[in-house]
Amino acid sequence: MSIPHGEILIDLQAEAPQEVNSDLPVVALSQRGQADFEMLATGALSPLSGFMGADDYHSVLKEMRLSNGLIWSLPIVLPVEDALAEHLKSFGEAVLKGSSGEILGKIKIEDIYKADKEKEAETVFLTSDAAHPGVAALQKLGNWYLAGEVEAYKVPHHGRFSQYRHSPAELRQLFDKKGWKTVVGFQTRNPIHRAHEYLTKCALEFGDGLLIHPIVGETKGDDIPAEIRMECYEAIIDNYFPHRYTVLSVYPAFMRYAGPREAIFHAITRKNYGCTHFIVGRDHAGVGDYYGTYDAQKIFDQFTPEELGIQPLFFEHAFYCKRTNSMATTKTSRAMDHEKIFLSGSKVREMLKNGERLPEEFTRSEVEEILRRHYQNG
Repeated sequence: MSIPHGEILIDLQAEAPQEVNSDLPVVALSQRGQADFEMLATGALSPLSGFMGADDYHSVLKEMRLSNGLIWSLPIVLPVEDALAEHLKSFGEAVLKGSSGEILGKIKIEDIYKADKEKEAETVFLTSDAAHPGVAALQKLGNWYLAGEVEAYKVPHHGRFSQYRHSPAELRQLFDKKGWKTVVGFQTRNPIHRAHEYLTKCALEFGDGLLIHPIVGETKGDDIPAEIRMECYEAIIDNYFPHRYTVLSVYPAFMRYAGPREAIFHAITRKNYGCTHFIVGRDHAGVGDYYGTYDAQKIFDQFTPEELGIQPLFFEHAFYCKRTNSMATTKTSRAMDHEKIFLSGSKVREMLKNGERLPEEFTRSEVEEILRRHYQNG
């Protein structure tokens, strides 16, 4: 099993005090803030013990490293509006509340600094185009970042997927119980189609077990809802994956659509969950035409295997090959374009909205049925 990033798995969960100082200011966490809070609390963002200060923030933007030199590709920050930022300067601590008003924890205020949104957009998303969903979300945030160590009294309440929610420590215990020394992690925000099934099973040949770890935090509006995707994952695992070697668990992060940088983030956080290998496919965490098809693989060349601490598994674009009557990639098939069956996301949505059936060569019938029902009911 992998060593946690920074060598120690952080646990910020603490027993809540009987009474919380009512004189302390309150910071209400957004859905994204709650996702980061949960990831911090459970150690998924190890070695971070709170929201980043200015030194780490600027170092991450410039170098893709924390100020201590450790690889880290995305800022983990807590935005606040101007008036609240000014108010917080008079306090050493603040209470953190969830969307339903419950107290989740406390932050020790160590810094309040101005966000450099232009630089953040250009370095993290490689664009300042407001049509990019990550840039659009960034522009709506407060102009100040609140930094400091976090004390977590509880994680946000989730009424869904409870049987699939595992902290990094819990997944590590599960893998240990199964006797898995090598674990392949698979990140997804889409249903698993035949191409994904192919590459995950190829990757499983390298490891003792497979972690299918779909993101269930906030995604953009036209992505398939998490509830529908989870139904698809259950169906395909039940029917087509070896249960002995497969674990389904949800990843509470939100999608940033940061392409290459998010691929690094997804890898090192999965390292904290116990994965030793991580699948990086075509256009990982991409959106639109902002990133090159394989940029998310090329970025790994900037780091040594030793400092990364998790082995990326790179895959070419997979498709159903009519020449060989099997799943294949350009590495394993001589098929011409007319001999390949692959559908774009927009084409899939169009077919489903029109009530058309997706070809069996593209997706399993059980998944197709779930998706078609969703689109027709929507």
